[in-house]
Amino acid sequence: MTVAVLAMSHSPLLEFTDPPPEVKESVEVAFDTARSFVSEYNPDLVVNFAPDHYNGFFYDIMPPFCIGFQADSVGDYGSQAGPLDVPADLARELAEFVLGKGVDLTISLRMEVDHGAVQPIELMFGDLAARPLIPVFVNSAAPPFCPVSRIRRLGEAVGQFFGNSDKRVLFIASGGLSHDPPIPQIATATAEQRALLLGGGRHLTGEARDARQRRIIDAARSFAAGTAEFQDLAPEWDETFLDIIERGELSTFDGWEPAWMTQIAGNSSHEVRTWIAAYSALAAHGEYEVTYRYYRPIREYIAGFAVTTAVSLG
Repeated sequence: MTVAVLAMSHSPLLEFTDPPPEVKESVEVAFDTARSFVSEYNPDLVVNFAPDHYNGFFYDIMPPFCIGFQADSVGDYGSQAGPLDVPADLARELAEFVLGKGVDLTISLRMEVDHGAVQPIELMFGDLAARPLIPVFVNSAAPPFCPVSRIRRLGEAVGQFFGNSDKRVLFIASGGLSHDPPIPQIATATAEQRALLLGGGRHLTGEARDARQRRIIDAARSFAAGTAEFQDLAPEWDETFLDIIERGELSTFDGWEPAWMTQIAGNSSHEVRTWIAAYSALAAHGEYEVTYRYYRPIREYIAGFAVTTAVSLG
């Protein structure tokens, strides 16, 4: 049994906005370092903890987390579309084990994922089907949010499942850190936005998707220029989060109230739940070591942008 973690921010804006050259270069160095780590580790299986941005999960039914027995990428923001290589029987066994540990869980036999799940796979492997992958959706955009302690318990149970495995398992976390992009909120949505959040945004036409994506790209450019009015990044909060991760003090997050996270670091800061799940899965195997840490607040990507890798010392 061997386990490791790659946790990284994602941004649909990587190919659509232009940070200063030194910033872009630093991100590429971080990606190259992560790729080298993943290539050397050469996982047999990826467990992918990822959010969704109202492309696969909507308010008609919004679970706190969900394991997919089959999954397809919707291909937003130019990401690769098509099926993921999900080992359905193993995914089913994992779900049954997690449920047996007392963690309430939703399953999907027809999961749809977006760039939040796909971008790390493309960056690390070049192709969606390069490795067998079990997708684990973690709600990080749609209030109300479950307590962070439930996310930690989810990760622990997933990690325990692989305790006797002969596979090299890579837990990938995708999202965060602080950011508050202009995604509609159900509490303040217009009638048109509410219809989209309730499921009307499922299977958008090409024209509708392009218009939606253009709004985010334009907002990112305004944010970088200092003319946008949405919430700023929170570098101190980000660094505190990374320090806790690096020290392995994951139970600290149990006291992080969702409303406080939103207030300090933005509504989409809840994507760090994917990190907490992945690192909790790693910690289920004993102490771990963070072998690489990159962080930079990047307004062009509307994100406190981070990349970490870690290995089990157990």
